[in-house]
Amino acid sequence: MANDPLLQPFQLKHLTLRNRLMLTSHEPAYPEDGMPKALYRAYHVERARAGLGLTMTAGSAAVAKDSPPVFNNILAYKDEVVPWLRELADACHEHGTAVMIQLTHLGRRTRWDKGDWLPAVSACHRREPAHRAFPKQVEEWDIERLIRDYADAAERMHAAGLDGIELQAYGHLMDQFWSPLTNTLEGPYGGELDNRLRFTFDVLRAIRQRVGSEFIVGVRYTGDEMLEGGLTASDGMAISRRLKESGLIDFLNVVRGHIDTDAGLTDVIPIQGMPSAPHLDFAGEIKRQVDFPTFHGAKIQDVATARYAIASGKVDMIGMTRAHMADPHIVRKIVEGREEEIRPCVGANYCLDRIYQGGAAYCIHNAATGRETSMPHSIPKAAQKRRVVIVGAGPAGLEAARVAGERGHDVVVLEAASDAGGQVRLTAQSERRREMLGIIDWRLARCEALGVEIRYNVWAEVEDVLAEQPDVVIVATGGYPMEDQPAVGHELVVNTWDILSGHVAPGKRVLLFDDAGDHAAMQAAEIIAASGAELEIMTPDRTFSAEIMAMNLVPYMRSLQRPNVTFTPTYRLKSVQRDGGELLAGITSDYATSGQPDQERRINQVVVNYGITPMADVYFELKAHSSNGGEVDYDDLIAGGPQAVVRNPQGRFQLFRIGDAVSSRNTHAAIYDALRLVKDI
Repeated sequence: MANDPLLQPFQLKHLTLRNRLMLTSHEPAYPEDGMPKALYRAYHVERARAGLGLTMTAGSAAVAKDSPPVFNNILAYKDEVVPWLRELADACHEHGTAVMIQLTHLGRRTRWDKGDWLPAVSACHRREPAHRAFPKQVEEWDIERLIRDYADAAERMHAAGLDGIELQAYGHLMDQFWSPLTNTLEGPYGGELDNRLRFTFDVLRAIRQRVGSEFIVGVRYTGDEMLEGGLTASDGMAISRRLKESGLIDFLNVVRGHIDTDAGLTDVIPIQGMPSAPHLDFAGEIKRQVDFPTFHGAKIQDVATARYAIASGKVDMIGMTRAHMADPHIVRKIVEGREEEIRPCVGANYCLDRIYQGGAAYCIHNAATGRETSMPHSIPKAAQKRRVVIVGAGPAGLEAARVAGERGHDVVVLEAASDAGGQVRLTAQSERRREMLGIIDWRLARCEALGVEIRYNVWAEVEDVLAEQPDVVIVATGGYPMEDQPAVGHELVVNTWDILSGHVAPGKRVLLFDDAGDHAAMQAAEIIAASGAELEIMTPDRTFSAEIMAMNLVPYMRSLQRPNVTFTPTYRLKSVQRDGGELLAGITSDYATSGQPDQERRINQVVVNYGITPMADVYFELKAHSSNGGEVDYDDLIAGGPQAVVRNPQGRFQLFRIGDAVSSRNTHAAIYDALRLVKDI
């Protein structure tokens, strides 16, 4: 592996980066009170310990009070951030990893009702669609203050012992000055390109006066907004040259596109089903023409693509940020010749979508990411080997089997179907979501390597489980679509699983009623719409698909922008009746007041999505045979202690259930159930 392009060092001014892999700047929303405390530090140190060359923190750290975070960002405008960042930097440096941070002012990409309720500020009054704030257009005194805020923040980062900073210039204040779409100023900061760039260079000069010439400074920026009237690729090339020629920066970090809408953001940071590395060639062309240290990252989810990016000379450092959320030990596994063991990023984007809805970033199938202070990435061996029987080989059951195998237990899995995967395998019937199979395939490979036995086509009854003489039984049987809704006419409807599996063909005029708001409804809608059927998608909620979240919703909505599809929020399916050769659907609304009549729809097919009912009969039948009666001590579970409940001293085994066998949630919840339970068995 000595000649692996990814493992070659890179010299950036005085700083030697030990390899070409990096985390691009990102904010996983782990700070406490705006500070990068224990969890934030542990997250970055886990990846440093595994050999990462450069870790970029914060996407982005706020430099001013009128840049209030719309999610849980680091507050770089506070002096108290310095010791916390020093601890993080020192801890990563101990493992040989360089540490930088991204600084920004969000400009109009925030809200006025966050933080201190100061008005948002930008180079125009125009609202940003994503965050809906109408900004104040900057005045001279604002510009003076903002330049000072950037310089103050940079000085704090230098004092913290970081190796460098980068300024964020895509969708934030800096490039809001750059773009003709968001700069309506006159005079020295508006008009021609050099005027629009003046604020950036004023900031850079002020930073250099504070931190000196040796501290590393870069810019992460859009080289092409891909918007009519916005910055073009030609503008981006000109900006790149001016940045280099200024002598004020040390690297370029290139992206392409715009992030002022959910759709634009998803094109900049593509999700599953979208092309890999879509902007790599563009970044490579900037490096070729400008001849300056160039970084890049955008859906570089596998080692082969990253290796190509470096070997071909397109960029100098390649970002694998979401990939390192899925597996923080990528570099170590490359070095040790264990690439086949890397847990794949499946592009589900659960991580980013959670952030944009105000939550912390969690990987859909690595439940230890973002929980490094409480969950292990490397599973320790158990003191005593036990016989563990798992019923069900969906994501919860396979994660339980993997972790039990890593613990050194004797593990057998009983699966009713002929293949593993459960609902994930159904999800992957859609071509665009086929990458989800990586969740299953990786666990199957690990189970095989660990000696876990999986028996297929076994509908486990109590006798089957007892015959295995288990010490621990884990029921991970998942669930099935709720079948008793609507109360009137539920026998006349089909569920989304019927459509996804292909067991039922779409009708000609279809009402799809989505009460759960998850992927199953939108995947079924895509199939129905593509068949040419006249489709109405109805939800009782005020918005569509609340469980899918913003970036994942974009590809669905794009595929459903067609004349044969309509969307109807705030209405509820009440009943279904036969009426000749058609169906008559009764429609009501939770918002209706007394006296408002119900509506009707005349269609020939009703497809429903009411969520999942746990399939847990075998669990309830096993309870009497178990020592704990299925009880879980939540205090011990949360604290990370072993389960010690004894309700029946004559019980032969401990019994637990996880995932959808408990209640309808999602894939991440199922995997987290398994990890935090089984790591202590």
